[in-house]
Amino acid sequence: MDWQEFSGNWVLIPKRPIAIVHFLGGAFVAAAPQITYRLLLEYLGKQGYLVIATPFVNTLDHAAIAKDVLLNFERTLEQLRRRGLLRQGYLPIYGIGHSMGCKLHLLIGSLFPVDRAGNILISFNNYAARDAIPLVQQLNLTNSFNVEFTPSPLETKNIILRGYQVRRNLLIRFADDTIDQTPALTEMLQKLFADMVFARTLKGSHLTPLGQDINWQTGQVFTPFDAIGQWFKQEVYRELNQLKLVISHWLDPLSSLP
Repeated sequence: MDWQEFSGNWVLIPKRPIAIVHFLGGAFVAAAPQITYRLLLEYLGKQGYLVIATPFVNTLDHAAIAKDVLLNFERTLEQLRRRGLLRQGYLPIYGIGHSMGCKLHLLIGSLFPVDRAGNILISFNNYAARDAIPLVQQLNLTNSFNVEFTPSPLETKNIILRGYQVRRNLLIRFADDTIDQTPALTEMLQKLFADMVFARTLKGSHLTPLGQDINWQTGQVFTPFDAIGQWFKQEVYRELNQLKLVISHWLDPLSSLP
């Protein structure tokens, strides 16, 4: 199963898809999700999920980005159907977002009439521009210009409370993630949908979903540095594998609980 590009999206198509996953990555790694999130997304493809990963470039207007990625996703679905690569009939659609990708899925689910079987929101954060963009704070631009995300953090919260329509949600945070704001989002969504919102805390950091291939080459003599490298590689894969299993179980509750 190889990556294919359709309408600017990167797509994995298993032989018999059981559902569709729309993936949105973090702000600074979202331009090439088929590379930065390859291990996670290819795992989902092997589990039978048709993966559509939509690249985007971060700007201050997050509402506009949300609209653009949704349109790109829907264009790709239509293109797959026209080419006979996606069978006719109903397949559930799940949104998966990491970091800024969570905010985009929340905006999509609040501002547009989409049909989603559920969303998986990983490492959510909703910071103001001055906190999320170091250069803005360093240059003190907020005092001279109106530099803020659209919608702002408060506006985003209000939009979600007023309009978020995706009932089933899995929220994942990592124990060593210092910029995560998942607990506040969990509380907010549980007010909307009570028992339909599930939260998990896993080992790892904000970068765990990116768990890249680590090719640690040892020399002819195995040194203490090689031992450290092998241990680090095992820890990265262990944390990523735990994330994979939690996602897989939530998507398919009949699978074994990690």
